[in-house]
Amino acid sequence: MDPSFDEGHSLFNFVVQDGYGVKGMVDLGLSKVPAPYIQPPKERIDKQNSRTCPIQPIDLSKLDGPEHDRVAEEIARAATTLGFFQVVNHGVPIELLEKLKDTAHSFFGQAPEKKAVYRKGASPSPLVKYGTSFVPEKEKALEWKDYISMTYTNDVEALQQWPKECNEVSLEYLKTSLKMVRKLLEVLMENLGVKPDNSKIDALIGLNMVNMNFYPTCPNPELTVGVGRHSDMGTLTVLLQDGIGGLYVKVEEDIEDVGKKGEWMEIRPIDGALVINVGDALQIISNGTYKSAEHRVRTTSDQSRVSIPVFTIPKPTEKIGPLPELVERDGARFRELVFQDYMSNFFSNAHDGKKSLHFAQVNN
Repeated sequence: MDPSFDEGHSLFNFVVQDGYGVKGMVDLGLSKVPAPYIQPPKERIDKQNSRTCPIQPIDLSKLDGPEHDRVAEEIARAATTLGFFQVVNHGVPIELLEKLKDTAHSFFGQAPEKKAVYRKGASPSPLVKYGTSFVPEKEKALEWKDYISMTYTNDVEALQQWPKECNEVSLEYLKTSLKMVRKLLEVLMENLGVKPDNSKIDALIGLNMVNMNFYPTCPNPELTVGVGRHSDMGTLTVLLQDGIGGLYVKVEEDIEDVGKKGEWMEIRPIDGALVINVGDALQIISNGTYKSAEHRVRTTSDQSRVSIPVFTIPKPTEKIGPLPELVERDGARFRELVFQDYMSNFFSNAHDGKKSLHFAQVNN
């Protein structure tokens, strides 16, 4: 028998305010999705009629050799078209990636009260937040996802304040990923004709977070979403998928040999690969040359799924806007703003495609 959640409010209290999350609800026994999680038809993901993204993973080890220019061109092309690509030989140890997935399952498998310690408004650390969905108070339909978010300040605070079940492995993942992100940003800045000095790159990745996302099994995956349509707010996101899949990216404009405008393509997991996607901040800084990628996640009835993103973001106090060299050439497509203002707008609205980017656009 399904648990009795007749009142939307009582389900909301249980899942969101009491910190049981979607997993806590699923663990009570569900044969059908509760009404607050049923998405409008236009937001549902049609797994049967989607195609797999044909872009091959990029071998980052070749950036250091005679094929540097070709690989740099592949990176720049992906960032200017789809805004999504996968990388292999990226310098993040494969054993670490496997350990991360195991650790995420272990963390979310704990008793609800152990995770709920970190929920919004109760967490003992401002660096750690446990939650569910995205902005549940504002969403017409909730997302089928629980998460733990860990903000980086320094190694000591990370090891002291991040949950002990996942602090060491998450910190190593963050630090090795950041080395790769710096390499990618050097390539992307050079492609814009801008000298990629350390201070410019530091400004783009001054704030870093590691999230662990958990998508419990869902009795009616065709009615739900794990994450709704959105673009990431930061510079670059590094994402570890498990082998189950379910990540979809939207083609913004027709791309030869890839897909048509408006088509949704699945980014299938590749063993040992990491997914890279462009965020809003990089689209703003590049004056629209690079495209932040609109993406979403489906649920599954077979197995619980985990994904672990590293978000690299400008510091909240940083002023960001299109690089002067690009404005001089093309005129400003985005206005300069303090990134905290962009973040505040981003986190105060439910996911809605790339609507968050409108906040920074110059009105022509």
